[in-house]
Amino acid sequence: MNESANLSPFEILAHYERLSLAHALDVQDKMEAPGLWRGIGYRVGSRLFVSAIDEINELLAVPALTPVPLTRPWLLGVANVRGNLVPVIDFNRFLFGERTQPTERTRLLIVRQGGGSVALMVDEVFGQRTVDEEQRRGAMREDDPRLTRFVEERVEVGPQQLGVFSMKRLVRAPDFRQAAA
Repeated sequence: MNESANLSPFEILAHYERLSLAHALDVQDKMEAPGLWRGIGYRVGSRLFVSAIDEINELLAVPALTPVPLTRPWLLGVANVRGNLVPVIDFNRFLFGERTQPTERTRLLIVRQGGGSVALMVDEVFGQRTVDEEQRRGAMREDDPRLTRFVEERVEVGPQQLGVFSMKRLVRAPDFRQAAA
């Protein structure tokens, strides 16, 4: 911006404000464009998933857990989340039978279920992912029999293959709802 030498500091800031507002409107238009689907990306074991953004209420670091006796091995315990007791599920152990090894990247996905919430421990959260119609058309069917009841398709988002995971199906699954041993 060569002419900036002739502009006052106020005029330079006003120019940057106009550029910023134009960029924000462009980004908002792209996010609300028809045919775009938004989700939260995460990793469970070696598998990458994305769930609809409206199916995940919150993301949390793993708090202290209180074990619950006589439950399935994938129910790690309960956590106090702002005064509410929330069951915490080792998502990898529930899906694949393998225990999650917590790290500094391990997070809880808070999902609504019936009369409350449930927390799913995942290895890592990647944040928001946007999938367009072309990516959905190129989706592949899920071939892992352990996942087909929750994941209908896998989409390619950049270099990643993400299984589109339905939290609504998960919380209705009889084996997920039956945590007693």
